[in-house]
Amino acid sequence: MFKNYVRKRLEKYVVRYFQAHPDVKLICVAGSVGKTSTKTAIATVLSQQYRVRMHDGNHNTEMSVPLAILGIEYPKNIQNPFAWTKVFRAAKRRIKQPSDADIIVQELGTDKPGDIPAFGRYLQPDVGVITAITPEHMQSFGTIDAVASEELSLGNFSKVVVINRDDIEGRFAQLLNNPNIDTYGTSGAAEYSFVDEDFTIEDGHRGYFTNPEFANNLHATLKVLGEHNVRPVVGAVAAAIRFGMAPEAIIRGVEMIRPVPGRMNMLHGANSSMIIDDTYNSSPAAARMALQTLINLPAPQHIAILGSMNELGSASAAEHEQIGRMCHPDQIDWVITIGEEAAKYLAPAAQANGCVVKSFADAISAGSYIHQFIEPGAIVLAKGSEGGIFVEEAIKVILHSIDDNEKLVRQTPEWLEAKAQFFSRF
Repeated sequence: MFKNYVRKRLEKYVVRYFQAHPDVKLICVAGSVGKTSTKTAIATVLSQQYRVRMHDGNHNTEMSVPLAILGIEYPKNIQNPFAWTKVFRAAKRRIKQPSDADIIVQELGTDKPGDIPAFGRYLQPDVGVITAITPEHMQSFGTIDAVASEELSLGNFSKVVVINRDDIEGRFAQLLNNPNIDTYGTSGAAEYSFVDEDFTIEDGHRGYFTNPEFANNLHATLKVLGEHNVRPVVGAVAAAIRFGMAPEAIIRGVEMIRPVPGRMNMLHGANSSMIIDDTYNSSPAAARMALQTLINLPAPQHIAILGSMNELGSASAAEHEQIGRMCHPDQIDWVITIGEEAAKYLAPAAQANGCVVKSFADAISAGSYIHQFIEPGAIVLAKGSEGGIFVEEAIKVILHSIDDNEKLVRQTPEWLEAKAQFFSRF
């Protein structure tokens, strides 16, 4: 009862904020994967010409979204009515103050059907960006069609919707009733795309953006790893052009984009190896793209550390097996799994292909084991989910320098304490 009261008041404050500041524009980002990378890319590019407000964390739920939009910190003690009284006062002040942003970029998350449509009660984004439709929270959604209906609902309460043409099946277009649709991607099928002319680990992707607006294509070098991480940058370009940004400002912005911690971030590992840190979370689509990136990179040794993918429900066995079948001994020298689901389903599929596989219950043991086998110049992919997997702790064991620990995800004192309790079980 109290939670509903707080939520409704926060939503009213957001409505009043936009009424008081009609010139402030709102971009919302939804999708099964890639939301944070896309949100960050959009904010980075737009900030070259506009004042942009974006919450760095994942404040994307019904209670946290209004606060993130208003630029107010989430209270630590949410059960304390006095804490919310302070929040309400801060919201009133925010409404009365001159705006400190031209554009607000906000991520919208979902755990169950109805979460995304509920944002439409009080939000009307100027641009809604939808990054992907892939299996997520399948114990709640059940089918991929239900996921699509949920995520694409953002497009139906946005003024303009920009969708990832490569990671959203065309058959789901019937779920959109908004005629103002733009598409982005890397396959060339989208209106906004990136043509990759050259790639090196040191320099990134060199190429150009195609678009309907500019006669000359936008040439740039992108400091990200993997085709699936180029797509958020293309989405940012599409949004920037929508907001009338100058070509030179767009190019300057995209060349400033760097990987978000835990999302295909390159780190120096033991024995002159390179680590692809993709440990923030894992889903079937993201795991497939990360593995393909590992396979495509030239190196004397390829190692894949793969944690269980959570929240897949009845699809868990099939999805883990599919990832295991992607692993072949002529492409991946070691497959290391972490967690029960990966050991039960992914590991046998990789072994059936002839891969050398070793399974562990915890990430620290996995990192300690593989440390002894890393060859000079190796590339190690670390991929895993948050809850009970924590593959970033395997990376700690194989980093070249402990100074890079701070570049990993979930390193706040609160997270470290929670993980210490978790790993004490092993």
